[in-house]
Amino acid sequence: MKPHWASVQGGRRPWQGLLLTACLLALWTPSAMSQLRIESVPPNAAEGQDVLLRVHNQPANTQIYRWFRGATTEEAYRLAAYSLSSNESKPGPANSGRETILPHGSLAVRNVTVNDSGVYTLDIFDEDFTSIKASGQLRVFAKLPKLFITSNNSSPVEGEDSVVLTCDPETQNTSYQWWINGQSLLNDPRLDLSTDNRILTLLRVTRNDTGPYECAASNLVSYNRSDPFSLNVSYGPDAPIITPPGSNVGQGTNLSLSCHTASNPPAQYTWLFNERPQSSTPELFIPNITANHSGSYACFAHNSVTGLNRTTVKTITVFELVTQPSIHASNTTVMEQESVVLTCHSRDPEITIRWIFNDQSLRLSSRTKLSEDNSTLSIDPVRREDSGEYRCEVSNPVSVKKSEALLLSVSYDPAQSSSDLSPGAIAGIVVGVVAGVALIAALAYFLYSRKTGGSGHFS
Repeated sequence: MKPHWASVQGGRRPWQGLLLTACLLALWTPSAMSQLRIESVPPNAAEGQDVLLRVHNQPANTQIYRWFRGATTEEAYRLAAYSLSSNESKPGPANSGRETILPHGSLAVRNVTVNDSGVYTLDIFDEDFTSIKASGQLRVFAKLPKLFITSNNSSPVEGEDSVVLTCDPETQNTSYQWWINGQSLLNDPRLDLSTDNRILTLLRVTRNDTGPYECAASNLVSYNRSDPFSLNVSYGPDAPIITPPGSNVGQGTNLSLSCHTASNPPAQYTWLFNERPQSSTPELFIPNITANHSGSYACFAHNSVTGLNRTTVKTITVFELVTQPSIHASNTTVMEQESVVLTCHSRDPEITIRWIFNDQSLRLSSRTKLSEDNSTLSIDPVRREDSGEYRCEVSNPVSVKKSEALLLSVSYDPAQSSSDLSPGAIAGIVVGVVAGVALIAALAYFLYSRKTGGSGHFS
């Protein structure tokens, strides 16, 4: 049989219990309730912690503590009862083995779970069996487990697929947050979050959406963050790039071409020469090429996942290396005012010819003329400053050669007459003579004026 303090009605006649209950209800006033207070320590508990429902402002003459689960004092929900007079505690029907009333009336709950959350009611009886009741709230939050990110599509294709990323496992009363590349989510119309932020949807993924992605969950008692998660986005191929960029190659050299394109997974390459398949590697190597290797080189790139193909074409022209030219003159020793013709001889086709005078590119003047193909240089008339070394240089897109130097000597008379002078020199002399004559005339007039006293007659 239960002791009388465990169940206030136990050991009494039914009418006595009803009378006592009526008396207690009469004594249970709001003013008494306001003095008794229950505090949860800690106020927000993590699953697995021990929690104390501490009693404040209890009556000094308290005799019995009774704790209940819920906002009730029904016997079926009693957790435990404690008698101060006998220092004895008895568990109730709702006791799980983890609830204990301490001597000061507080309720200790060990190893709390989320299911322990809710209202707890304390019913105190004093020595006159006056009942005072108070309720407190126990809040228990799950200790967040290790998070991980799952994807509904392990290999999305750029521009075609959308991806749904989920932060697992789901936990109640939890806030979720996402990061991409270590940054919080930006406002992007292609990013969509579920109401609770646990699910992130990427619409029409691009190659820049690979991540990594991280999610975090938090509640009032714990915080956890997932490991980075990256997407394997398939894309490409883009237009292939063929290197080196040049398109002219010297005969007898080696042709080495390389093809590259942005693609995931890596593209499969095929080379074609004039539409004929060659190698199936990113590089194409042909040693000791000839003129027969001039033509169209195409790099074909294929992505087996996206099913896309791209091609880039490059035209290669093979040129023979130029040979050394020779230079000949109509005369290597000439007199000033005579003319001379220099000719550059080369047996190479499709060349460009450049003339060099004293190791500098020849500057043309009114006295120098080049033939249409630059192979002939005419100087008319020759002047003494035309003396020096002449070379011609031949080149094509892949090679350059210079001739040996030809020395042109120009003879001239130190006592050169005006007829031997150039038009510019003659003009200068004429101007000088005229100026001298004018000066002499002015001086003679001055002397004449002094002798005649300005009258025109000698005095």
